[in-house]
Amino acid sequence: MERVMTSQLTISREAKRKLNGIYAMAIASIFSIAVFAYLPKVSGDVTYSFVLDKEWVLIQQWVIDSRVGAYAFSALSIFFTALAYYLFRKGKKHGIAIFGFSIGFFMAFLCWASAGDFVPFTGLLQGGLILAVPLIYGSLAGLVCERSGVINIAIEGQLLGSAFVAGVVGSLMQNAWYGLLVGPFAGALISVLLAVFAIKYRIDQVILGFVINVLIIGLTSFAAQRFLREDADKWNSSPILQPINIPVLSKLPIIGPMFFSQTIIIYLLYVIIVVTQIALFKSKWGLRMRSVGELPVAAESVGIDVNKVRFRNVLIAGAIAGFGGAYFTVGSVGSFSREMTAGMGFIALAALIFGRWTPLGALSAALVFGFADQLRSVLSIAGTPIPSAFMMMVPYIATIIAVSGFVGRVRAPAADGIPYQRGGSH
Repeated sequence: MERVMTSQLTISREAKRKLNGIYAMAIASIFSIAVFAYLPKVSGDVTYSFVLDKEWVLIQQWVIDSRVGAYAFSALSIFFTALAYYLFRKGKKHGIAIFGFSIGFFMAFLCWASAGDFVPFTGLLQGGLILAVPLIYGSLAGLVCERSGVINIAIEGQLLGSAFVAGVVGSLMQNAWYGLLVGPFAGALISVLLAVFAIKYRIDQVILGFVINVLIIGLTSFAAQRFLREDADKWNSSPILQPINIPVLSKLPIIGPMFFSQTIIIYLLYVIIVVTQIALFKSKWGLRMRSVGELPVAAESVGIDVNKVRFRNVLIAGAIAGFGGAYFTVGSVGSFSREMTAGMGFIALAALIFGRWTPLGALSAALVFGFADQLRSVLSIAGTPIPSAFMMMVPYIATIIAVSGFVGRVRAPAADGIPYQRGGSH
């Protein structure tokens, strides 16, 4: 009886949380009408460009009056808010309604912020994907660790360390491919520290992660000042990977240059996302990972070596993060600078939580962060009245709203962060 009451209370809290999210959507829609449509910063047309390079042209430009566009897209957000409420009352999932609302609200905001200006829409989407790449790699690395029961606060250190090693090797060999190949090994090597101390010696995993981050920041900063600065031509001038155009697909309007005119690191990312999503839920490896992360005692009872599975998966996670680190150097700028990851490991961890510890969820959350960062750059050029510092806050505010209402209850794997001793209760 008590269990039934607890279940009903949980369901009630879950429903209330989702309903609060719909109320927030309604308030945002009203705000959109009042501010974006009724009080535009200037009168004028917004010009959206949909051609980036040599792709096939479906539509060259779209010109719309800022006030008309803001009204139209605000109305769209209101429609999807009503749809979300209808689906909620019917007890159905309303994720598609949330997505539609987000598109409407964003476009209304863009019409208001870019009134009288030019917006390279395809470039905005492509830039958002590029900025999200290390976040996606980092969040997938965190997912593999935490689904196995090991908290990975050291994503920042894994990204930074592999960026350093990839940049140095690429510079010494004058070949970006060598840098790309050693990046995962550097990430896995850093993960050995996490695996040994967290799994074998059962050190507090949160503290351990921060210690590893500080260690890698210190080592790379010292090495950068001692070697890279004095002889930059030898140690810190790597070639970068060049984009590879996929025949036919790269010519598709909008999505062609966004998805199919990228470097090998991004194409590898596509493969890793698909493999992780399928393997996590459809393979023996994924079943074992989830079992040791949720109920390791039960996993051991059927013959699974819990700590062996955890150790192996922590190393795999480090290798995944290593690709993300290599992107910072051989995948973009060709040189290493101190603390160049700029806290992206922690943002990747937030994306993992935002995505509810699922590959596709983490992917979506990381894209939100990357897209918001690119949007800040575009709007700063367009002269939006909102200070760029406030624009940088948008993805974090979105995370808080999503966790509190839109995505419902967020629960980490049950054994996440709990060391396991063979024959023990954890």
